[in-house]
Amino acid sequence: MRNWAGSRSDRISSLAALTGCGADVPAPEKKAAVGSKSALRFLALGDSYTIGESVAEKERWPVQLTTLLKEKDVDVGEPQINPRTGWTTDELSAAMDRAELKGPFKLVSLLIGVNNQFRGRSADEYRKEFVALLKRAIELAGGDASHVIVLSIPDYGVTPFGQRMDADKIAKELDQFNAINKEESEKLKAAYVDITPGSREAVRGKDLIAKDGLHPSGKMYGQWASAAVEQALAALKK
Repeated sequence: MRNWAGSRSDRISSLAALTGCGADVPAPEKKAAVGSKSALRFLALGDSYTIGESVAEKERWPVQLTTLLKEKDVDVGEPQINPRTGWTTDELSAAMDRAELKGPFKLVSLLIGVNNQFRGRSADEYRKEFVALLKRAIELAGGDASHVIVLSIPDYGVTPFGQRMDADKIAKELDQFNAINKEESEKLKAAYVDITPGSREAVRGKDLIAKDGLHPSGKMYGQWASAAVEQALAALKK
């Protein structure tokens, strides 16, 4: 991994190269593979943390979540994953437009905002665009907010990549963004899973970080899936 000291613009350019961020990249579509004709549909919305940058497909947190659900005899199909590494809130929204997603889904997850913080975008802008995305997620869940799970933004400041930046500033800004997504999730009555404290354990557990030195490992994604399974069960059994 290269030395990340230098100007913020240099770091942004380097991160773009590492993560492939950019709104002009077509949204990938992963069609749901169902276990039976009655399998429940699961849509996962987000960015690199949902696509599972630098880990195998089976290690993505939405995929691990479906494995846990199937172990509990819940007939859920493989997740339809519609993110791209590097996306901000507005880029995710544009990609959803292009994908022409067809609801209703029995379960929808939303994890977005780290790239807004990284690019220096304001908390006010994040609130506005996050709320719009959450409302779209609820619509895709058949208008029932209890079928939507929002995950907090993990803290990349504890990773080798983040440690070469201002980790305290990253933590402070992500806490602000997470206060927003939690508040707005509660207002709209969506389920909320706080994975940020666990993500900070990566400062001591290097096995929680992927080989790229930035993204979570499959082990950490498994922790996120475990944290979300009870809310997912509650939604899918309704």
